[in-house]
Amino acid sequence: MSGNVFGKVFRVMTFGESHGPYIGCVIDGIQPGLPIDVADIQKELDRRRPGQSAVTTPRQEKDRVQIVSGVLDGKTTGTPICLLIKNEDQRSKDYQSLAQILRPGHASYTFIQKYGIFDYRGGGRASGRETATRVAAGAVAKQFLKERGIEIRAYTREVGGIIARETDLEVVEKNSLRAPDLSAAKKMERAVLQAKQAGDSLGGVVEILVKNCPPGLGEPVFNKLEADFAAALMSIGAVKGFEIGSGFRAARMKGSEHNDPFYYDSRQKQFRTRTNNAGGVLGGISNGMDIIMRIAVKPPSSIRKKTETVDWQGQPVEFGVKGRHDPCICPRVVPVAEAMVALVLIDHLLMQERLERRSNLSNLRDQIDTIDTQLLLLLAQRFHLIEEIARIKKKQASRVKDHQREDHIRENWQQLARTLGLPVEMVETLRQTLLSFSRKKQEQIIDE
Repeated sequence: MSGNVFGKVFRVMTFGESHGPYIGCVIDGIQPGLPIDVADIQKELDRRRPGQSAVTTPRQEKDRVQIVSGVLDGKTTGTPICLLIKNEDQRSKDYQSLAQILRPGHASYTFIQKYGIFDYRGGGRASGRETATRVAAGAVAKQFLKERGIEIRAYTREVGGIIARETDLEVVEKNSLRAPDLSAAKKMERAVLQAKQAGDSLGGVVEILVKNCPPGLGEPVFNKLEADFAAALMSIGAVKGFEIGSGFRAARMKGSEHNDPFYYDSRQKQFRTRTNNAGGVLGGISNGMDIIMRIAVKPPSSIRKKTETVDWQGQPVEFGVKGRHDPCICPRVVPVAEAMVALVLIDHLLMQERLERRSNLSNLRDQIDTIDTQLLLLLAQRFHLIEEIARIKKKQASRVKDHQREDHIRENWQQLARTLGLPVEMVETLRQTLLSFSRKKQEQIIDE
């Protein structure tokens, strides 16, 4: 199975299954000497873990993280960091009756078609349990982003058609739905509990806000910043849609309404836009404004309500899930969404810092030194060839000077110098210097 690695510079590979002994991740591409706070990683995992409220699954997982490599005395060593999380509260027997059933909304059918095998015990790699490893990796990325002043906040904007109209980030962690509006949160909770009582589930919308993202992150074509955000967020199993800025509303707007006019902020000494329909990204590159994204989160597929489907023999079956499952996944998607956005940002930030390092004085001088070394190697090769030419001329009793060839070389060099924008005088001086040493070398060999 491929597709378990995310990122180009800050690379993360996740591993493990829902009902296996461990899940975990390996993070590669981190320079040595950076401080890592294990408590911060655990704090993020505690936000995602199950059993926190009546609107989440009652499965009890402590999600205690273990750092087994890559960190010494609280600092990175530069080697891959491996994070392990033990699975402690699996109940595989709850899934025995589902082994021969094609469960609607689940990955069993597609896994069988692709791999010929599927771990029906909670879904294996297709389980939301895997997202704990993303949160752990994202927690590491968040620590590095925090040092650069970048903040990522996600919250539940909508559940079951109930929309949070206010955006008070202070109340997000103070209600079970992680909504930024306490009044809406109470209505959302009632709706989720009603759906749970009926053996059903609800979906919703999670919004992600990135503050203080510097301008210049992202690439203009295939690695647009919003394209990488979309890929990262859509890789979360429960996510069925993505939008940034005005999103799908843009389809109903005029250009005069959607365009974001620029102005110069003299206090911050940077250009800003008066509106933010672009959502903080223009031409695939961050523009310094807040990045605002939303993802559509489907209602969990595992419900007690009786569902009609078929078994692997094609026979009709009616069933309801007996295991412990979330009636609404939005509050637990919140830390996962933050983690995936953090992984995209740290990856692009490190790529941008590499690009900027290429432009500093020390790096430019290093490049010149490399070119000079290459020139000397080519000169050495040139003189070896001159020696060979001199020996041939000696055998043939030919003259050292070849005026016709020298005139031809002079014309070619001068024409090439003009094409390349080089000073003709400099090129001519170099040509004469090389010619003078070439003649001397040939004369020495011929006179031997």
